[in-house]
Amino acid sequence: MPTMVLDDPLGVVCVFSDGDTAEFSLEGLPNPRLARDLAVGLVELIHPHGTVDSAGSVVHYVRALRRMVLAVAEGGFIGGAGDLRRGQLAKFWMAGPTHLEAQTRALVEGFARSGGVLGEGVLELAAGRHFNIQPNRQALPPYPEAEWDRLASACRTLVEESYAAHRRALLSVAAGRHPAEGGWTAENFCWLLARSGPISTPGFAAALGVTYDAFRSRGGTVLFHQAVQAAFPHLDALIAYRLLFGVYSGIVPDGIADLGVGDVDWAGDSTVLLSYVKGRTSTESLNLPRAAVRLLEQWLSHSALLRGLVPAAERDRLWLGMSLVGNARLVRDVDRVAIQRWVRRREVFGSDGQPLKIHRSRIRTTYHAVRDKSTWSGSARATIDPNHTPSVEGDHYLTATTPAQRHLVETIVEDAQHDILRRAHPPTVITEEDAAALARDYPQLMAGLGLGDAAISELVGGARDVFTAACGDQLSGLHGPAGKPCPARPWVCLLCPLAVFAPRHAANLLRLKAFFSRQWQQMPTAQFMAVFGPYAVRISQVLDRFDPAVVAAAAIAVAGADEEIPLRPEERTT
Repeated sequence: MPTMVLDDPLGVVCVFSDGDTAEFSLEGLPNPRLARDLAVGLVELIHPHGTVDSAGSVVHYVRALRRMVLAVAEGGFIGGAGDLRRGQLAKFWMAGPTHLEAQTRALVEGFARSGGVLGEGVLELAAGRHFNIQPNRQALPPYPEAEWDRLASACRTLVEESYAAHRRALLSVAAGRHPAEGGWTAENFCWLLARSGPISTPGFAAALGVTYDAFRSRGGTVLFHQAVQAAFPHLDALIAYRLLFGVYSGIVPDGIADLGVGDVDWAGDSTVLLSYVKGRTSTESLNLPRAAVRLLEQWLSHSALLRGLVPAAERDRLWLGMSLVGNARLVRDVDRVAIQRWVRRREVFGSDGQPLKIHRSRIRTTYHAVRDKSTWSGSARATIDPNHTPSVEGDHYLTATTPAQRHLVETIVEDAQHDILRRAHPPTVITEEDAAALARDYPQLMAGLGLGDAAISELVGGARDVFTAACGDQLSGLHGPAGKPCPARPWVCLLCPLAVFAPRHAANLLRLKAFFSRQWQQMPTAQFMAVFGPYAVRISQVLDRFDPAVVAAAAIAVAGADEEIPLRPEERTT
């Protein structure tokens, strides 16, 4: 069943990408006609039509819809969305607040996208500038290196200690006996727990055949708590595993909270493809880093005993642990309060001396920052995470950068600006093949290249010719390594500041222009403009500078075939 509007009673039923469903009632509103029109607009915003993909997000839009219907009804409005006028909407939106304006504007736009007809100028108003401008939300910066190391170290220490205790407990299980026969020891308690499963303190006392008061008075509770923490992963250990898993993999915690064992796809002994649901998008997957794979292997081993003793419905949960020692309850949720209590218990402090605030999404930002810092070099370029759009990548990762990353981003911007300026610079064309004319007409070029008289003579006389033009310095390193011959393709010379075009190059320029024409015929327009567009524009500018008679004479020698141009096999058009 897809997302749709229900009429009796009025409401919206949603089916999200992860298979969850939700239903929202719109009964009791004073204007059912307007409510239904806005509900149609809401459907356009929800998966699979739009990007809203969780019940929590839909709740906010439903509240905004109700407030809008109630507000306009107070003024006596009884029509549908098509009867709304700019003045009514402007008055409502100006009153704010920001989120209400943004959500109801989206509802109106969604109604129009569904085929609904709006009044004159209403859609333009809805799609225009907001009256209440939403404040810019700054992405949280990565954790400072000292805080990041402190958090990872605390998690690793607890993980290692709890797993070591668990392995000792497994050895005790193999050699233990029933406490009633072998005595009340932590080893024998582990033996009994491995057969009874999670059990409360009174229940364990009953299994020993004593009352709870007698069990407590004889010191059994201390041994029992030690045995439970060793045999089964408890809340503190589970939090440490999950935080450390985020440190190693960068997966957003709201995606791994409800993972099942079936979401872990083992591809060999050292590779895992993890499928998970990200809260704001749909099902995603990630090939886990080696450290995360090893941690996941250890966690599955750590929780194996508990997994075999819980009801069948619980066994597929990946993050399975005991919430509190002695109450036999499994962990149902790890919220922010539980994590901050864990921080205080483990004494993880920030640079200000206060307990470190764990922003779980900030862990992802820091993971990317640390990874990029370890792999980027001066010639590296940023890559877009396949799980994000470029805008999300920029908002969450490029705006929260380390100094090294800022330097690299600035380098990319400078390169792009330099490229734009180079394309805007007019081509160097000499209509007289004379060194004096070149020096006279282009003194800035001569000064920039630092050419002597002999080099200028070579440039004009043809000794420095490449296919398309004469090159001021083939070893400059402008398009390749410095000191090595330029590897650029023939058309790149058209926008190169080192290129000098003379009438003798007209024939090759015409051959290149014919090549562009053949590419135009076989490539999509957008692709051609992205690959060859700037060069096709420049070649016309160069040829227009030559005498028409020179161009006409050169055209006689042009056959219009690929063999006339030094092309690679993949660049051929025939």
